[in-house]
Amino acid sequence: MRRRLIKKVCLLFGPRLPRIWLVLCVVCVFVIIVLSGLSSSSSSFDDITLAVKSDTYGNYRRLKEQAVNDYLDLTSLSLGVGNLKEVRICGKEREHYVPCYNVSANLLVGYKNGEEFDRHCEVSKGEAYCLVRPPKDYKMPLSWPVGRDAIWNENVKITKDQFLSSGSLTKRLMLMEENQISFHSDDGLMFDGVKDYSHQIAEMIGLGSDVEFHHAGVRTVLDIGCGFGSFGAHLLSLKLMTVCMAAYELTGSQVQISLERGLPAVIGNFNSRQLPFPSLSYDMVHCAECGILWDDKVDRILRPGGYFVLHGSSLSTKKGSMASPVEEFVRKICWTFIAQQEETYIWQKTIDAQCYSSGVQGAILPCREEREDSQSYYQPLASCVGGTTSKRWVPIQNRSSRIQQDEFYDDFESSLSALRNYWSLLTPLIFSDHPKRPGDEDPLPPYNMIRNVMDMNAHYGGLNTAFLEEGKAVWVMNVVPVRARNTLPVILDQGFAGVLHDWCEPFPTYPRTYDMLHANGLLSYLMSKQCSITNLLLEMDRILRPEMKWGP
Repeated sequence: MRRRLIKKVCLLFGPRLPRIWLVLCVVCVFVIIVLSGLSSSSSSFDDITLAVKSDTYGNYRRLKEQAVNDYLDLTSLSLGVGNLKEVRICGKEREHYVPCYNVSANLLVGYKNGEEFDRHCEVSKGEAYCLVRPPKDYKMPLSWPVGRDAIWNENVKITKDQFLSSGSLTKRLMLMEENQISFHSDDGLMFDGVKDYSHQIAEMIGLGSDVEFHHAGVRTVLDIGCGFGSFGAHLLSLKLMTVCMAAYELTGSQVQISLERGLPAVIGNFNSRQLPFPSLSYDMVHCAECGILWDDKVDRILRPGGYFVLHGSSLSTKKGSMASPVEEFVRKICWTFIAQQEETYIWQKTIDAQCYSSGVQGAILPCREEREDSQSYYQPLASCVGGTTSKRWVPIQNRSSRIQQDEFYDDFESSLSALRNYWSLLTPLIFSDHPKRPGDEDPLPPYNMIRNVMDMNAHYGGLNTAFLEEGKAVWVMNVVPVRARNTLPVILDQGFAGVLHDWCEPFPTYPRTYDMLHANGLLSYLMSKQCSITNLLLEMDRILRPEMKWGP
């Protein structure tokens, strides 16, 4: 059905369309579908009317106006085909290609000591774009929540030999079968101990059970070096937004496998630069055998009163005490040691911003205000404590449950209207090539189609709120462009996932990791910044999962 639609749209541009535009038509049709209900909410936070004045007709009219503008941008782009070179198909070696993470090129220009695995877009800037093709035996992921516990092994970059040569921890986390990788995260199959481990952490911070994490103010968790997502999958079942973050890996990627399972994840590490989050972003930071040297790194993104959970055999001495470098580090940043059980240690960040300037010998001082106010987009790491002068310096135990709705009401109303339009378009497509078996009931969306969603220009997180309002079983990666107003703190304070990103550059994720891209006003915004729309469309094609027939 979708192929017929694509063919009809492509024919509108002429019978002898160059091959690049046949490819771009596929992308554009999806973009136009997604953009068909977009709102024009690009006004700044100060311009949003706090009183509830919007009506449905006004929102819908703005959606149509923005859709027309973005459509005209796309058609005007098509008029320049004579000046464009044909986009080639990438070779097999790029089936799992992530731009800006060229390890061999980074080594050649002098990056070393782990920095060769960092993001260096300037090094790979001259690389020609090409269309990343899926592996030969790629299959559409299984529907959620079945796909959380079983993925097709041909969809990810890990072979049976690599699996067999990996450590015992990996073997306990997953089981590689003939054509699938299984993750036993059901309550009755917790042989990897994730549920017991989560319960242990809850008890260590004074809770009766891990279902009480919310009572301690924990709603968002950054899981560094997340394995293959089992801990995050369990926390998500407790309604904690848990984002996996791991360094780029040539083989057996933690981030790629987590996203394939339908779990939030992003590529990133702490080697030399800050993560693309503002100060005070997470309630808990978790690291299990993640290999990070903890200096100048995690305090900035942890909220006051938040918890740092460190697990690993390398932390223990023969006497069972903390390793001295970690102990010295936490003293300098005014953290309180909470508890230790076996190989797990927990500290709590101070709620007293004055502690950092109280004259403790060797203490790390607060950052200058101008540094705190800058957008934290891969800035160099700094030996100072961030966020101490922010209005968001509020203990996690004392904050309200969510942001007041009048702060993003217009964004939410427009996104809700758009989402309902999307679903009316998407629902027939979900079953067009997937007839149900006799006796089966029709599964409701997003079964079989949508789990991982990216809002490429997230504004105040209105689309994320709309998905929650409509009861859709999706998660949203809320992306705030670096040249736009920095609304990411508002998004994170609602308990959502989000990052800063420059859309003139590729996004830090593996190919085929998102089911839906939402781009409210992004095309017209980027054209005003003179970014390449062609490169953006090709990047969107790389990120989106391909249209394939449904498996049996």
